[in-house]
Amino acid sequence: MKELSYYFKHIDEFSEKDIFKDTKFVWEPLNKLDNYLSQKVVSKNLKINNATTGEFCCITGNYIIGEGTKIGANTTIEGPVIIGKNVTIQSGALIRPGTIIGDNVVIGHGCEAKHSIIQNNAKVQSFTFCGDSIIGKSSRIGSGTILANRRFDQKNIQIKENEEKYDTNLQFFGAIIGDSSRLGANCTTSPGTCVGSYTWVLPGIKLWGFIPEEKRLIPQKEYIVTDNPKVELK
Repeated sequence: MKELSYYFKHIDEFSEKDIFKDTKFVWEPLNKLDNYLSQKVVSKNLKINNATTGEFCCITGNYIIGEGTKIGANTTIEGPVIIGKNVTIQSGALIRPGTIIGDNVVIGHGCEAKHSIIQNNAKVQSFTFCGDSIIGKSSRIGSGTILANRRFDQKNIQIKENEEKYDTNLQFFGAIIGDSSRLGANCTTSPGTCVGSYTWVLPGIKLWGFIPEEKRLIPQKEYIVTDNPKVELK
C-alpha cells in the first residue's frame, strides 16, 4: 500500500498538518477528523469568523474561518469546520461537518464538501460533491465531478492496489486525489479510488481503484451514431 508521501508531498505546508501524524494508511486521517475537530474547535466552543460574508449565509456549530476568506451569498457552513486564509467559497456552496479546508482554496458555486480534507491551493469547482475524501495541494476537481463515498451494497469500502485489496473498515470513504492532479468536468470516482500526484484525468471518465502518479487518462470514443427519423418536436 502506497504511503501518504506518494500522494501528498507538501503536508508540512498545511496549517492542519497534525491531522496526518501517526497515520500509516491513506484513509486514516479521515478517521481522526471528528476527534481532531472536537478538540480544536468544539471543546473550546469556538466561533471565529474573519471572513467577508455575503447575504443570506448560514454558519452554525463551531468553526474557525481565516482572514481574507470570502464567502458568497446563500452559502451554508455546518460546523465543526476549519477554513483557512484567503479561501474563496462561491455562492450556494454547502460545507458540511468534519471538513478542513486549507489556505487559498476555491470552493465553487453549488459545491458540497463533507467530512473531507482539502489542502492548500486546491480548487473544487462548481456543482461537485466531495465526500469523505482527501484532496492534495493544488489539485483541480472539475465542475460536476462526483467523488462518491458509499458502496451500493453498503459494505465496507476496499482499496484495490496492484491486485491487492485492503479493507478500510469504513462505510463512507470517497477518494484520495494527490497533489497537482486534475480531474476534468463530470468525472466520477467510485468509493475507495486513489489517484497519484500529477495525474490528469480528462473529462467524463469514471474512475475506480488505484491510478498511478504522473499519468494522463484519456476517454475512448464509445458512443454509436445512427440515422434518426425527422420528427418535428412540439
